[in-house]
Amino acid sequence: MSYKERLTAFLRQFCREFVFTDALSGKSGEDKAWFSVCVLFFWKLFFGGLVAFYAIMLLVSFDNLPSFEDLENPNYHQATIIYANDKSILGKLFTENREFTPYDSLNPQLVRSLLATEDSRFYQHSGIDFFALMRVAVRTLLLRQEESGGGSTVTQQLAKLLFERPSLEDKGALARKVLLVRTKFKEWLVALKLERRYTKEEIISMYLNKFDFLYGANGVQTAAQTYFGKDQTDLLADEAAMLIGMLKNPARYNPKRSPKSAEGRRNTVLTLMYRDGQLTKTEWKDLMEKPIDVTQFKRDSHLEGMALYFRAELAEWLKDLLEDEKYRKPDGSRYNPYLDGLKVYTTIQPEYQAFAEQAARDHMRNIQKSYFNVWNKRDPWTFGGEKEQIAIRNEALNQSIRETERYQQLWNSHFGNALNLLENEVGNVDVNDHTIQRLLREENRKGSLKQELQKKQINEKQFEYSQRILRSKAWPQIKKAWPRFEQAVKKVMSTPVKLRVYNYLTAGERDTVMSPLDSIKYHRKHMQIGSLAMDPQTGEIKAWVGGTNFKYFKYDHVQSRRQVGSTFKPFVYTTAIALQGISPCAEFEDIRYTIPANDPNFQLPKPWSPGNAADDFSGERMNLYKALALSKNSITVKLVILLGSVEPIRGLLHNMGIDSSLKRRDGGYLIPKFPSIVLGSSDLSVMEMTGAYGTFANNGVYTKPHFVSRIEDKNGKVIYRHTAVRNVAISPNYNYVMLDLLRRSGGNWALKTPNGGKTGTTNDYVDGWFMGVTPRLVVGTWVGGDDPWIRFLDLGMGQGSRMAKPYFTTFMKLLEENPESGFATDVDFIHPPGNLGIELDCEAYRLFLEQGQSGESMIPGNRPVQQDEIFEDE
Repeated sequence: MSYKERLTAFLRQFCREFVFTDALSGKSGEDKAWFSVCVLFFWKLFFGGLVAFYAIMLLVSFDNLPSFEDLENPNYHQATIIYANDKSILGKLFTENREFTPYDSLNPQLVRSLLATEDSRFYQHSGIDFFALMRVAVRTLLLRQEESGGGSTVTQQLAKLLFERPSLEDKGALARKVLLVRTKFKEWLVALKLERRYTKEEIISMYLNKFDFLYGANGVQTAAQTYFGKDQTDLLADEAAMLIGMLKNPARYNPKRSPKSAEGRRNTVLTLMYRDGQLTKTEWKDLMEKPIDVTQFKRDSHLEGMALYFRAELAEWLKDLLEDEKYRKPDGSRYNPYLDGLKVYTTIQPEYQAFAEQAARDHMRNIQKSYFNVWNKRDPWTFGGEKEQIAIRNEALNQSIRETERYQQLWNSHFGNALNLLENEVGNVDVNDHTIQRLLREENRKGSLKQELQKKQINEKQFEYSQRILRSKAWPQIKKAWPRFEQAVKKVMSTPVKLRVYNYLTAGERDTVMSPLDSIKYHRKHMQIGSLAMDPQTGEIKAWVGGTNFKYFKYDHVQSRRQVGSTFKPFVYTTAIALQGISPCAEFEDIRYTIPANDPNFQLPKPWSPGNAADDFSGERMNLYKALALSKNSITVKLVILLGSVEPIRGLLHNMGIDSSLKRRDGGYLIPKFPSIVLGSSDLSVMEMTGAYGTFANNGVYTKPHFVSRIEDKNGKVIYRHTAVRNVAISPNYNYVMLDLLRRSGGNWALKTPNGGKTGTTNDYVDGWFMGVTPRLVVGTWVGGDDPWIRFLDLGMGQGSRMAKPYFTTFMKLLEENPESGFATDVDFIHPPGNLGIELDCEAYRLFLEQGQSGESMIPGNRPVQQDEIFEDE
């Protein structure tokens, strides 16, 4: 039956059923009669429908539609992209992983596939394709074709994405139909508005950037990266066709979930492209036979890729930076790094970062193996601790338990209802296990709350709320639930279950069976690392290692402060060289030195007589080279006695980027005004120490470390640009003397690169440090446990030369041995022109002394320092 015959049959049947039954009564002129009546009816139907259409459109226009302002600024949550210094992508910050791609950057294959499949008359309509709607209606009603094609245009499909569609759940059949009709009319109105506001090309770009392709892939650029591991500009025709095919239903035609359905839909798109003239017959046949290849599929995750610790710290830095009014949007609102599509250009060098992470994995595997060998039959939470120390350790362990999901679930199940009742009675109050224990003590021993208040263990507000809780109706319920809760926690945390834990041998994971409590202890017993690699001349941070494994240990150790140990001694040596003109060849006795009580320069309440690391004194005379190499506390104490005060040292540190005016949480100075600082009692971060040591490698000039060069908004406008912070901290001559000390006392002669450094070890072997310097790279490294009782037990493994220095050596060798790193080994430190004014040749220095010379060394003011001045009190 021809199309005309089908249409005639349809109209005849329609008139018989709905118009006039007697029009087809068999009278003469039957064909003319029924046809005339139907034509008249259809005209009435057309005009009536037109009036109804405009009436409904008018009513819907008063509905909750996006305004023109909303359409001008559609809600595109765009990912902030973090770039390395070579413009490669390090990672992203996002709630919706989207990179906006303008039309002129879109792959033409995507555009051709889209229009051939979804809207072949895209450039002929103004948002609503009435011809397509008629085609759908005729094919559905007349030809009874279930797959009659869609009538929605690309503009309408974009409109669907720009407003929330009502939920049809729990709605009756009539209500669903009404809601669907209203939604369709809203979609049409928004489509008309979009066509008035945007060009056709902008609409295509907006649609492909807005669509959710699942697996966290929002927009076609991220979809290409997720499913094919490539930029959308590099997609082949069949790959583009697959993504366009997903527009119909991303779940049904998803290549990961339903590869056969995805392939069938892709072939439909390719066929439509062939019919539209976008593909030749040969191309079409070849592409139809290709299997879908998603072997490069990779879902973007904050837990994957390199520099994970850096990216997490960068996110916090960004939030703080963007609070500043200088970096606001044109309308005065704050940028949100998770929503606003910023481009952050960092100083991280991918090759350096990769080698740093490789060196850290290798080094920490060895450290951890040694640690477990030492502690195999010992419990760090009880070993060698007094009663108070063990209580502190157990409380830290209990805090780790409180932070687990298991504990939170038990807390809510036992106290949730009672705490809701309490909130209604008392108001919003923070109640935890400490609160309950405190209240139970008060019930058992009246007046204990007041005693805690007097001892300042609680404040006035806590005291008042505690009293109110005890009088509340909820308290008996809480009190009754407490013993059951304690028992449940003990049982759950001590029962072995299947768990996945960190595997230090592979730096991955392993499945095992252990109790949740043992899992907490197991992970807390892992040693951690914090390391930074910085260009001393520019201050650019090239590599950042914040810990052992970001998935399991998220705390960053680059910006956290720990005792620095003997890495502080070069600051003392430098001050003595600069102010006293002391030659590194000058010799001092390795004996116990004492700063007496009430000395006006040091103001100590009692005498201070520190020992060496092993608390032994050789009594021999040694120069500063040997003293620094052996990290002798005795010689360092002697130098501060010669200086007469710690203020010059604090002043030097201030010039080297460590603000001596900063205070700790307890109110004390970050760099205290006590002589104990010379032995490394201060807590400083890897960031601060690396910046300070950068001064030695940069001819005495301090350059503040930085990790972001500039930030652009989503339109490419620069909203932040780094400005270098530099100052001369040390005279080049004195700096070179100190640098020579670092090279000869702490350098690694196995490296091709000129280098020097200083190790550091703190009391009880809690912290191990190594600060390494080269002409173009300074590497600061700390290794230790997150808890001070996670440590080695002797100097053999607990010193910085074992805990931290091997990492530096491994990292530097990787840079030297791999040409792709671009690391230069043939660059030397800057030697100031002319005579340094301080003798570095110890044989020549000895001859001067033997010949009765002054052994002069120039100090500020060009006054030679006499031998008896250098060795006073010896």
